[in-house]
Amino acid sequence: VQLQASGGGLVQTGGSLRLSCAGSRIRFSAYGLGWFRQAPGKEREFVATISRSGDSTYYADSVKGRFTISRDNAKNTVYLQMNSLKPEDTAVYYCAARVLMVASSSPHNYKYWGQGTQVTVSS
Repeated sequence: VQLQASGGGLVQTGGSLRLSCAGSRIRFSAYGLGWFRQAPGKEREFVATISRSGDSTYYADSVKGRFTISRDNAKNTVYLQMNSLKPEDTAVYYCAARVLMVASSSPHNYKYWGQGTQVTVSS
């Protein structure tokens, strides 16, 4: 199983980025998917999650209204559209897959992880 995240980069405050995470050797539609992030010196934190079918989403309060998670099971890809970015959004962003059917913000409930993509928001 492999999850490959991409789309990170350097953006100014208020800008936008779209992260993608492509899965291979995995039956994508069988997994709930999530995005997490980790800033230097901090613990990994939950950002957003989406159900297997894509009809249910859940966000951390810190990103609600600015970020949107979506998925395309036909393309084995999950996305994170990030708008109105702030310097505090700077982190390495990871995608992850969970077998657990219910939405979860705990990284312990995610079985597979991508390698991470760096997002840097300049002030």
